[in-house]
Amino acid sequence: MNYKLTTADHSRDIAGLKYIYPVLSRRAGGLSIGINFNPNNACNWRCVYCQVPNLIRGSAPEMNFKLLEEEFRFFLDRVLKGSFYEQFSVPEKQRVIKDIAISGNGEPTSLNGFDKAIELIGQIALEQGVLPSSDFVLISNGSLMHHSQVQQGLKVLNHYNGQVWFKLDSATQEGRNKINDSRQSNKKMVDNLSRCSAVCDTRVQTCMLDFLSYEEMLKEKEAYVALLQKIRQRVKKVDKIMLYTIARPPLQPEAGEITKTACKQMNLFADRLRCLGYQVDVSY
Repeated sequence: MNYKLTTADHSRDIAGLKYIYPVLSRRAGGLSIGINFNPNNACNWRCVYCQVPNLIRGSAPEMNFKLLEEEFRFFLDRVLKGSFYEQFSVPEKQRVIKDIAISGNGEPTSLNGFDKAIELIGQIALEQGVLPSSDFVLISNGSLMHHSQVQQGLKVLNHYNGQVWFKLDSATQEGRNKINDSRQSNKKMVDNLSRCSAVCDTRVQTCMLDFLSYEEMLKEKEAYVALLQKIRQRVKKVDKIMLYTIARPPLQPEAGEITKTACKQMNLFADRLRCLGYQVDVSY
């Protein structure tokens, strides 16, 4: 029985594997091979729009590197030589591996052996001919970029021409508390963004959603623009911003208070950021 893969379904167990899952990505525009370092559903943040069920505070569990290698090789073989696309009813125009995305059910940089995992994935993808034609992406909240193991992992990612999607949902302490349940300061965020971009190609990723009051949202937008102006001056290597909104129902207690931001509003905001000199992509 075939299962239709869609952009609205990012189930981590869809392929029956622990670490590997397929996604039809809105932003990538095709098949994204997701790699989940956090099968324990643990993260050091708790974003209100998160779609992870039973999310808990914590770090990634110990990695079974042998199983990761077996699953990744098995899945690539299934996609490249098997009947994966037919089984999951993937449209012809999307039957291409657009990227390998390290994301999953928590903050991936919290993994003990993060650098080793990046190296293993890169080696296999290169050996199988997936790299360098496909992108190699790390999706991160950026909070642990100052750790030496993470810095080493970023160097490995850069070796494989990878990129980091660095989360920035709010430019105020109040906004981060409400949206990300994080106490991270602007200074620490900018410092980590600078550390990250100094080692590897980095772009800012921002989720726009209607959750705060109208007055709070006006304040948030102005603070975001002001912070991006400072980042533009200080972090010269960061010139790309990815704006997106929710596509699947959040699974956190605040779910009933959240709605998608209107496409028109996203595009208007994107134009403001372009005036600052950024390249801005909008995914709705």
